[in-house]
Amino acid sequence: MQPGKETHMAKKYKYRKTFVYEGKRYNVYGNTLDEVYRKMAERTAQLEREIVRIESSMTVAAWTEIAFKTYKANISYENYNNTMLRVKKHILSEIGNMSIKSVKAVQCQAIMNAQAGRSYSHIQKIYQELRFIFQTAVDNQLIRSNPAAKIIKPPAKNSHRRSITDHEREHFLKVAENNPRYTLFLMMLYCGCRPAEAINAIGKDISVKDDKPILHIRGTKTENSDRYVPIPDVLYQRIKHTTPFEYICPNEAHNKHSESSYNRLVKSLRRDMNISMGCKVYRNELIPPFPLAEDFVPYCLRHTYCTDLCRATVDVRKAQRLMGHATISITADIYTHVGDLSDILEAGDMINEYQEKIQKKIGI
Repeated sequence: MQPGKETHMAKKYKYRKTFVYEGKRYNVYGNTLDEVYRKMAERTAQLEREIVRIESSMTVAAWTEIAFKTYKANISYENYNNTMLRVKKHILSEIGNMSIKSVKAVQCQAIMNAQAGRSYSHIQKIYQELRFIFQTAVDNQLIRSNPAAKIIKPPAKNSHRRSITDHEREHFLKVAENNPRYTLFLMMLYCGCRPAEAINAIGKDISVKDDKPILHIRGTKTENSDRYVPIPDVLYQRIKHTTPFEYICPNEAHNKHSESSYNRLVKSLRRDMNISMGCKVYRNELIPPFPLAEDFVPYCLRHTYCTDLCRATVDVRKAQRLMGHATISITADIYTHVGDLSDILEAGDMINEYQEKIQKKIGI
């Protein structure tokens, strides 16, 4: 430590003292010299403790906390909490108590392998977070190489989205009708919201234009995500009294949903739909078989919104704007897959009718 000169302060404090620690200059202030020297000693001790903590012998959990607080300081509070919950559950639960320098590549790969069968998005997040933890340790010279540098992502589950069946729609609406917590899922079905878009929606996003209710979806996923969509009356009556800065779809504590509270809500929806469909319950546990299809996920409701637009003969370019798709090809792909038997037969009737008109026109 290199002490500097004592300086008289004209404003709040009478004295200021400057010192240098590890090449960086620090100032301390006080109304007496004793106070200044005491604060300087405390600040020096604090700096020394911080330097001691950042060593190659520290645990993965300890370094992860430092790395995320330092390098992820610009992300929102909610995103930070959700990220740390995921990291603790899937990474730190396996290697958190190990020293950062003792982790091997095989252990990092084992963590990735354990994510097999989950969604592509989840696997990608764990992949990036695992590499981030050890790469920042390399950058800070805690370890020589990144044991997660060459990890391979396992196969994800088939994330093909589908529309819900009429049977599923019947029971979904039945359980959602009297449960205000499921308004979030109704936003996906009736307005085409992505889960995060429904979670972030607040009262001031609801407006009325020419006597028609409109929802401003403040999406951020793509350039077209920020959009306006009509609100069907059945949903509008449910959400119209939301105050401007209140979340339209809050969690049970009337706050914004976290990743964990949203996952609990999804689990609750699946349970209620299974029971509605006739699943037996014993001691509060569902008894197999489960009537609800295993591939039913809330995102199917957004997909259903798009197929409903198609069946309502909404132009594909208008549908693209309502869905917030980056390109029209994404919307068109859903439109071209609206192909149950009734659609095929209806298309056949339309083609036959058109061909008959052509034949009559040319006199055949």
